[in-house]
Amino acid sequence: MKKYLFLPVFLFALVANAQIDSTLLKRVPVDTSYTRAMNMDAVYNRPFLQIGNLPASIGGYVEADYQYMGQDGITEGHSFRIPRFTLFVASSIHRKIKFLSEIELEEGGKQISIEFAALDLTFHPLLNLRGGVVMNPIGAFNQNHDGPKWEFVDRPIAMTEMLPATWSNVGFGLYGKYYSKAWAFGYEAYLTNGFDNSIISNNQNKTFLPAAKENALRFEESSNGQPLFTGKIAVRNNKVGEIGLSYMGGIYNRFEEDGLVLDAKRRLDVLAVDFNTTISATKTYLVGEWAWVLVDVPETYSQQYGERQKGGFVDIVQPILRGKLAGFDKAVFSLACRLEYVDWNVGSFEETGGNISDDLWAVVPAISFRPVSQTVIRLNYRYMQQQDILGNPPAKIGGVQFGLSSYF
Repeated sequence: MKKYLFLPVFLFALVANAQIDSTLLKRVPVDTSYTRAMNMDAVYNRPFLQIGNLPASIGGYVEADYQYMGQDGITEGHSFRIPRFTLFVASSIHRKIKFLSEIELEEGGKQISIEFAALDLTFHPLLNLRGGVVMNPIGAFNQNHDGPKWEFVDRPIAMTEMLPATWSNVGFGLYGKYYSKAWAFGYEAYLTNGFDNSIISNNQNKTFLPAAKENALRFEESSNGQPLFTGKIAVRNNKVGEIGLSYMGGIYNRFEEDGLVLDAKRRLDVLAVDFNTTISATKTYLVGEWAWVLVDVPETYSQQYGERQKGGFVDIVQPILRGKLAGFDKAVFSLACRLEYVDWNVGSFEETGGNISDDLWAVVPAISFRPVSQTVIRLNYRYMQQQDILGNPPAKIGGVQFGLSSYF
């Protein structure tokens, strides 16, 4: 991935050059269709900066945080990190042809990945073609994951440690939207490269979908020649909110090679439901997601490899103060709380009938301050309990997290 290292240098050089004359810099206006934006619009519903007459606009966001965490009374002390630094590059080739890329540098540049790099062609509001590296629309967080949009330092555990957050693949698909007064309907359907055997053959020693993200070759070829299908439908009402139902499934294992059958075809299926709403009377914002995972695990594997998984989260965000705060005209001070749960192995032991645990729950109260809508300062206290597969007394994990995140 070293060949992508020139991109941050190139983009910052452009910005530095543009600073010679501030008139060269201008904010790209948000598309008016985003006044009723849905989760599927998240990829374009971001701030961008136009540099002079260049045919492309750029943007991005950065996150930095501090944490002091302990487990069962033992702590590793104070820790600082930059979990991610993300760059966007977009271009309108034609009023009906758009390109956008999202490149993420994680852990201070230790890992560089292309999360999105797709060309969109619009034929009709209900019929649009997208091709390239696309973000599989399973749930809502996978698409709408930008750090500045959330009041919490960590991403939801179920969406990162059960589902592979920011999961993207090379492929093609169709999407569209339809509006009728206060209602909006949207759909997406893609065929892409898929998962591989690493979801059951990994260093986690359990069924673990995020392990497939380590395979960079998925951007070059399919692991087994079988496409992964991802589809989503969503409905939004301006007064009620949005609800989405999504599905992702396909063959994950390499079942044959050079015509020689190696194994039966084994499926992976994921179903997710997501919602978000704002209670108008109190301005309370609610957002959540729940997912179920089904994996056809070979009988030769032990029961620690789960065939069923489930998990999700709910965020409650309550603005307390709005208006002029600390010299900012439209600042917002909020209280928030996240409730989350994940079970990596739903079922019972065949020998005893006892429950297979391997689960985790967490409560994360938070305080956030937004001096402007695109920047958030957040203070969290994370408390969670995690059980092993045998259901032994859970490990108790807790600590303070402080961080900031901002678009630029």
